[in-house]
Amino acid sequence: MEVEVDEKDLKVAGAEPLTGERRGLRIRGWEIESRKRSILNSSSVERWEQKLETNHLPEMVFGESCLVLKHVESGTKIHFNAFDALSGWKQEGLPPVEVPAAAQWKFRSKPFEQLILDYDYTFTTPYCGSETIEMDTDKHGTRDNLDGSSSLHWEDCKEKIDVVALASKEPILFYDEVVLYEDELADNGVSLLTVKVRVMPSSWFLLLRFWLRVDGVLMRLRDTRMHCVFSDSGNPVILRENCWREATVQALAAKGYPTDSAAYSDPSIISQRLPVIMHRTQKLKISDFDKSKVIGP
Repeated sequence: MEVEVDEKDLKVAGAEPLTGERRGLRIRGWEIESRKRSILNSSSVERWEQKLETNHLPEMVFGESCLVLKHVESGTKIHFNAFDALSGWKQEGLPPVEVPAAAQWKFRSKPFEQLILDYDYTFTTPYCGSETIEMDTDKHGTRDNLDGSSSLHWEDCKEKIDVVALASKEPILFYDEVVLYEDELADNGVSLLTVKVRVMPSSWFLLLRFWLRVDGVLMRLRDTRMHCVFSDSGNPVILRENCWREATVQALAAKGYPTDSAAYSDPSIISQRLPVIMHRTQKLKISDFDKSKVIGP
């Protein structure tokens, strides 16, 4: 999706593009940046395998690619990267999805080797983003990072992301999609983790999506949506919605849905066919941390 941004729209919204080779913009106290880099080289793959304590990584890992959203005044930084996502995969440790006998040969690197799939080769991850508190050196005389898990407080809520507002005819000031990792499961399906961001004059919205299709076996979709409405009064509030869906191909066939892989190439189209197995909405108030923890003496 290519978006042409009108400079007049940027000016009216009080936004300005990032300078140099950086891709993104500043708007209403937020700095939003996407970075797209090439896949890991062999030496980087070895380092990642050592750190993650695994001999398995997806075929294509875009290790230096990321999306970063930073609230400058508070130092709240929400970011998305492949390493943290794969750390989540390793920690969750799901059992391997059973591969159809007719397709097992595809996973062998040598014709007559014994097939042992003793790990989650789908690289399914519970990852819903990374968080830190990063204070500005110029303002506070120091630069410090806190572990987001202990500093940012997401609380469960009944509020929902306003999809009607997101569907309004607002100009798009910035849009990008970043692929974090991808694997074709030895031509037996697809495992894909991406994050998309859209910035409008009134808010920003993002979708982190893990999409899995094991041909003839399983469909799995794990979505994380975040929405932040800009406000001139009060502290920013971010809504986060996690929704996991999945179904076996056998279960889909029982409902009369087609079972060929061509019918499931676009997760957006088939998502409503997959039953929800987990749904949770939370909100983050940017003021939910103690600034004294990160401001130097």
